[in-house]
Amino acid sequence: MAEKTIDLTPKADKITDEQLQDLQSLLNEINKNQLSIGQLETQKAVIIEGVGQLQVKLREVQNSLEKEYGQVSINIQDGSISELPQDEADKKD
Repeated sequence: MAEKTIDLTPKADKITDEQLQDLQSLLNEINKNQLSIGQLETQKAVIIEGVGQLQVKLREVQNSLEKEYGQVSINIQDGSISELPQDEADKKD
């Protein structure tokens, strides 16, 4: 029959202060980063919604210009108008 050995070394009832400080520091950094991610996601959602609204306004302006000038190409740099090539005009119909 094998003999049982008993470990008489006292068990620690808590981690060292340095280990606790390291653990708390890491968890605090994780929490701050997660908060930052949440804030950035909120900003992202607001920006995405804003882009959608701008796209709607752009379509409205494009439709208004098309009613006034017909199906033309407008140079966004200087505002000059040129006729669309026939094949591009046909695609819009």
